[in-house]
Amino acid sequence: MNEKWILVLFISPFLLLQSFLLFINAKKRGAHPWFWGIWGLIQIPMPTLFYWFFIIWLPARRKRGM
Repeated sequence: MNEKWILVLFISPFLLLQSFLLFINAKKRGAHPWFWGIWGLIQIPMPTLFYWFFIIWLPARRKRGM
C-alpha cells in the first residue's frame, strides 16, 4: 500500500471527528454550524483553534468585561 493512502486512512477519522464535534457545538451556540463542520473536514487543527478563540474564548472574555 502506498504511504499516502496510509496517511489518508490515519487522518480521516480525526477530520471526521473534529468536523462532527465542531458542527454539534456550533449548532448549540447558534454559530454557523455548517461553516464550522465543513471547515473541520478540510484541515486539522486550525478550525478547532479558531473556533475556540472566536466562538468560545472571546465572547466569554467580553462577557466578563475584560
